[in-house]
Amino acid sequence: MKKFRRLIFFRAFMLFLGLILLAYLLFKGNYFYALLLLPLCILLLWFTIRSQIRTYQELQEFAEAAKYRDFTRQFALDRASIEIHPLRVAFNNINDVFKKISSEREVQYQYLQKILELVDTAIISYEEESGKIMWINESFKALFAIPYFSTIHALEKKNKGLYHQIIESVPGDNGLFTFDTEQGSMKLQLHISNFQTAEGKYRLIALQNINAALDETESKAWQKLLSVLTHEIMNSIAPISSLADTIKNRLEGLPYVEELDDIRLGTETIKRRSEGLLKFAGTYRTLNKITQLDLTSIKAADLFENLYLLLEPTLIKKEIELDIILKDPSIELSVDINLIEQVLINLLLNAIEAVKNVDNPYIRLQALLINGRAQIKVSDNGKGMPQHIMDNIFTPFFTTRKTGSGVGLTLSKQIMLLHKGNILANSEEGKGSTFTLQF
Repeated sequence: MKKFRRLIFFRAFMLFLGLILLAYLLFKGNYFYALLLLPLCILLLWFTIRSQIRTYQELQEFAEAAKYRDFTRQFALDRASIEIHPLRVAFNNINDVFKKISSEREVQYQYLQKILELVDTAIISYEEESGKIMWINESFKALFAIPYFSTIHALEKKNKGLYHQIIESVPGDNGLFTFDTEQGSMKLQLHISNFQTAEGKYRLIALQNINAALDETESKAWQKLLSVLTHEIMNSIAPISSLADTIKNRLEGLPYVEELDDIRLGTETIKRRSEGLLKFAGTYRTLNKITQLDLTSIKAADLFENLYLLLEPTLIKKEIELDIILKDPSIELSVDINLIEQVLINLLLNAIEAVKNVDNPYIRLQALLINGRAQIKVSDNGKGMPQHIMDNIFTPFFTTRKTGSGVGLTLSKQIMLLHKGNILANSEEGKGSTFTLQF
C-alpha cells in the first residue's frame, strides 16, 4: 500500500512539474523545448488515466462477481501492476470472507433441510401474494399423495378440502381437523404462522398426523380400564359362581320336592350366567397379555400362502373368490408372525362375514410398498358400514354381531401399535370395506 501511495504521489508530482515547466517554456517562447517536453507530459497523463481505468475495471469485475454471487473467483496477484495489486488483495480477502459465510450458510441450510425431511410433520411454505410454493418437504408429499405443485392455488384441484383448510385458517390457529384418505380418516394438528423478509410476505404451514399418538393414548387408556374391569368382574363373579354351584349340589342331594324346582332353576341360571361373565372377562383379559413381540422376517408371499391354505376350505364352501395381489414378490416384513397372522385371519373372517349375503362375493388381499413402507390391505365387496359404526369398530366391547365378542378389531389394533404401525378402516355402505395394515 505504501508503494502504491508513493507511485501515485510521484506521478502526480511529475505531471504537475511537467505542466508547470511546459507552461513556462511556452510563456518564454521556447517552443522547441516545449515540443520536446509535451510527449513526456502526455505519457504521464496517460499513465494516470490508465491507472484509473484499470482500477474502475477491477471494481466493475468485482461488482459483477458480487452481483451473481460468484465468490469462487480469485484475482491473480503475480501479474498485477503495482497500482491494482492492493485492490486485488482486498478483493480476494472479501471473496474469502463471503465464501466462508456462504459455505456456513449452505451447511446450515442442508442441515436444516435434512432435519425437516426426517420429521414426520408435513411442512409447506408459500408466498402470500402470488401463492408460489417456496418449500415443501417429502412428508407433505407422502401424507397427501401429491408429488408436485408450483402454487398453493394448484392444490385446490388436487385436494379441495385441504386447500380451503389452509387458505381459510389464520395465523395462530392450532386446531384439529379430520382428513379423509383412501386408507381412512386421519386426524391432523394444524399450525400456521406468517413471516416477512425483504423479498415479501410468506406463510408457513405445518400439519402433523396425530393418529398414532391418539391411538396409543387411547389404547393405553382402554388397557387400564379393561384391567380394572376384568379384575373387579372376576373377583365379584367367581364367589357367586362357586356359591351357586354349592347350592345346586346340595339341592341335588335332597329328596325331590316340587316347591324346590324354582330354586333349582334359579340356581342353575345364576351358575350359567356367572360362568358366562367369567368367560367374557377372561376373553378381554387377553387384550392386556400382549406386551412383547417375537420379530421375524417373512416375505408377504409366504404369509399370504399360509393364510390361503388355512382359509381355503371355508372360501370354497361359501363360494367366495379370494384375489391375492402381490406386484412385488420381494416385499418382506419384520413382524411377529403369529400375531400378524391372527390379525389377518380376523380381518379375513370379518370380510367373509361381510360378503355372505351379496352376489359374487369377493375378497382381495394385497401387499404393496408406499414410500418405502409396507402395507397390507384386506378389501371386500360386502354391505359396508355406516359412519356411526365406523367410529366405534376399534372400541372394546363394541360389536354388531349377535355372537361377536367385540374384541377382534381392538386386539388387532393393539398388535399393530406394538409393531409401531397402525390399522385404518375405510368403508362405504353398499360398496364394501377396506382395512389397511401400515407397518
